[in-house]
Amino acid sequence: MISQPVFEKKGSKEHARILARLRRHWLSSGTQTVLDLSVFLAAFVFAYLLRFDFGIPADRRHYLIVQSLFVVLLQFVALTLAGGRNFMWRYTGIAHVKSFMYAALASLAVVGLMRLMLSDSHQAWRVPVSINLIDVVLAFGGTFALRTVRRAAYEYEDRRGRVREYGNGLDAQRRRPVLLIGAGQGGALAAKEIAGRGDLGLDIKGFIDDDKMKLGRTVVQRHKVLGSTRDLPRLVRSLGIDHVVITIAQASREEIQRIVKICEEIPVKVKIIPGLYEIIAGRVGINRIRDVDIEDLLGREPVQLDVDSISRELANKTVMVTGAGGSIGSELARQVMRFSPAKLLLVERAECALFNIDRVLKESNPTGAILPLIADVGDAPRMRAIFQFYRPQVVIHAAAHKHVPLMESNSREAIKNNVLNTKLLSDLAGQFKAETFVLISTDKAVRPASIMGASKRVAELVVQDLGRRSETRVVAVRFGNVIGSNGSAIPIFQEQIRNGGPLTITDKRMQRYFMTISEAAQLVLQASAIGKGGEVFVLHMGEPVRIIELAETLISLSGLRPHLDIKIVETGIRPGEKLYEELHLETEEAGTSHPKIFVSKIATLEREGITSALERLTELIRDENDGELRRFLSELIPGAQLVPIARPEDQPEETGEALVARLAAY
Repeated sequence: MISQPVFEKKGSKEHARILARLRRHWLSSGTQTVLDLSVFLAAFVFAYLLRFDFGIPADRRHYLIVQSLFVVLLQFVALTLAGGRNFMWRYTGIAHVKSFMYAALASLAVVGLMRLMLSDSHQAWRVPVSINLIDVVLAFGGTFALRTVRRAAYEYEDRRGRVREYGNGLDAQRRRPVLLIGAGQGGALAAKEIAGRGDLGLDIKGFIDDDKMKLGRTVVQRHKVLGSTRDLPRLVRSLGIDHVVITIAQASREEIQRIVKICEEIPVKVKIIPGLYEIIAGRVGINRIRDVDIEDLLGREPVQLDVDSISRELANKTVMVTGAGGSIGSELARQVMRFSPAKLLLVERAECALFNIDRVLKESNPTGAILPLIADVGDAPRMRAIFQFYRPQVVIHAAAHKHVPLMESNSREAIKNNVLNTKLLSDLAGQFKAETFVLISTDKAVRPASIMGASKRVAELVVQDLGRRSETRVVAVRFGNVIGSNGSAIPIFQEQIRNGGPLTITDKRMQRYFMTISEAAQLVLQASAIGKGGEVFVLHMGEPVRIIELAETLISLSGLRPHLDIKIVETGIRPGEKLYEELHLETEEAGTSHPKIFVSKIATLEREGITSALERLTELIRDENDGELRRFLSELIPGAQLVPIARPEDQPEETGEALVARLAAY
């Protein structure tokens, strides 16, 4: 058992530490006050000396004493009220100039008005205009200079500390020579922070910028714009450049692609500082320098959201996200939390995935709004209990089976999860009067050639039927491949590169649409906010990307040579795959209020047709009749191209020669 004196000893130590911190703070604050008052007084006296050529008449010396006491006190109060004394000196920056300007103008105006309004009998209080002007410039310029000197001293000590910590990090012989591409505000900020970081070990040789007006000009410190991107090969060779860093704030995909291509041809390594607008805003540091990755090349301009409409849709409401542990579901949950829902219900059947997203969200949002719920969306009693207890107002249904080849050999599970479970969830949403139901769909639902695509097309018809027979506003949102999602091509390619290859693609002609997880999630929320009910929204995916070009780019970004260091092997199109995906039929598209969201005008089924179709699908699943299931879906969905999948026992026996030839391809 711990005795009382131990508690007292611990308490006394903590008390002493608190008192020491308060004492240091008081001493620091007191020192700053003395310094500010000293500068104000010195500035006023010096202004007087300048006014009288350093020979103040005897009759004016009394005025100097009276006026200095008043003016110094006035300036000190003005600076305090304007906020100029509230921030830490070591972090002084351009943003703080505003406070000093306000304080200077206020004190200048007060002293000037006293000069105009007081009579000659109050001469002692009438400060000459010239002295007032000189004093304001010196006083507030001097106090701001004090803070700038403090920041410079802090940064110097910080650099010395980093040198001590990282040894020869700043040794000129050990630093790697680099060029910064982009001589704008982002490049200048990047250069300043690199110069102040001892642990980065970078030696900036200069800037590259395609703006001819900047050529030869100094951007920051001694660093000049040495040329344009056309000059990169020459400069890399002459300066012995180790790598270049893209420092263009909000660089577009096309710009990054062009720069990467130039660097590949030299060759020289290229890195990037993502989100430089965040550095400009002071939210992140330069230590985020990293290799250019595929998202930089495939990503597009940042999504501009109608925040007000989404906020009206989600704020202070109970929002349910199914499949919340998946790549799309988890990002949707993150985006929903931005709009302050009253409750966020995370529905997921995979325990580990649910644990991870719940932990991540609660770290940044330590409130009781996040509720992790282990549940299978096909478990009717469990889902009914959740709806009955929590009464979700917005349901975002992301739970689904999505892998095309896998679903080809598991067609019953695809229909059960993607169609029948969607039917169950949408019925519950309508029964418990949810305001909005959002279905996450796919581009593979257009002229589906796979069970997965067909199941998603039927799911669209199911939720549209809900919209016709209930007050729940229903929308479906289609998009293509999502960069970095679980099981997508890019993570698989990256793993194959780490293993030394080869990269396996199904067909050199294959093309796919890509978008980032964040972009997809944001546009889903935007579509849910602008939908009136019954629509199938299509997200603008940009131009399709050839899979072989994607593979070659990933190899190049890894510092290797496509087809030489890492081979690319064709394996043949898998069951259910198409060479080209479509987001909509030619006559389907119509615009919305958002430039990246379109409405797909597609045919619907009557209530009786939906009911009978679902009954027939349930029978076919129960009978395990895959061939009849495919034929029925082909008849149900216009343009469907489903073909029976070959069973292993139907395949001809492979000869020894054929087996050797197939293995040699790998």
